[in-house]
Amino acid sequence: MKDVASAAGVALKTVSRVVNGEPGVHPETAERVRAAIDLLGYSRNESARVLRSGRTATIGLVIEDVADPFYAGLSRAVEDVVIEHGCLLLSGSSGEEPGRERELVETFCARRVDGLIVVPAGDDHSYLRPELEAGTAVVFADRPPEPGIDVDTVLADNAGGARRAVRHLLEHGHRRIAFLGDDPAIFTAAERLRGYREELGELFDPRLVSMRSPSAVGVRAELDRLFGLDDPPTALFTGNGRYTVTTLRALERRRVALVGFDDFELADLLDPGVSVVAQDPARMGQVAAELLFHRLTGDAGPSQHVELPVQLIIRGSGELPAGSI
Repeated sequence: MKDVASAAGVALKTVSRVVNGEPGVHPETAERVRAAIDLLGYSRNESARVLRSGRTATIGLVIEDVADPFYAGLSRAVEDVVIEHGCLLLSGSSGEEPGRERELVETFCARRVDGLIVVPAGDDHSYLRPELEAGTAVVFADRPPEPGIDVDTVLADNAGGARRAVRHLLEHGHRRIAFLGDDPAIFTAAERLRGYREELGELFDPRLVSMRSPSAVGVRAELDRLFGLDDPPTALFTGNGRYTVTTLRALERRRVALVGFDDFELADLLDPGVSVVAQDPARMGQVAAELLFHRLTGDAGPSQHVELPVQLIIRGSGELPAGSI
């Protein structure tokens, strides 16, 4: 840096300001410094900068599965905000395994990330307490932390979206509405089941509920069971995008009213198009990342708990009448 200052004919502090993007340097002087940097091939020592500032300009992101379109959209939005702030994003997938979630978080913290955005796989986050006490900023997205971990949280209106989906099917004459959802231990699955039950009220029948991982074999078996009942369902509500796609494949040519939670690619090109309750994963990622950077820039206010709205998109499948099977 001294060589750059000498070549540009400026003080060492001026070079430091240009390198770190600080204000107070005349544009012509800054350009002269940058020309000297290019000429000398200077690059700043990031390790030394970290030791001086205590910041690494890195953010850790833990999601369920990078291959899931929902989390891919969330991740991309987080990355966009991180890049805008001149930082680097480190990310990993937990695969719905609490142990893997903890391993990723602890690895990121060992690398001294400035903050974390976590989509939790488990419900025990006591391992985070030392990091929170040390000042690491943490935001939870899509699912909340365990009670007692008071951090910023960004969720979707899962129960409200489920209520809207069921109401839509009821409005089209359906009274036997089955719910196919993920493991009820997952927060989003449990919330969508809650909304489904609340909207059905006295019409709720536990025999019409199936909650398990969305494997092709399992979903096909559950559909056979449901349609084999004496009073089978006339409509289906599927609890997430993967469940909807797996269910559509298992249905083959059987036409049955269906509303899915989560939009998915090509849903509008099927015949009929698939009606869905759509979340906005990009908005969720953006809000979570912006909350994190507010904390990193000194916001010490109470934790914020944001619930994002969802949207019912009508395309035809949810509008099939009750006698269409």
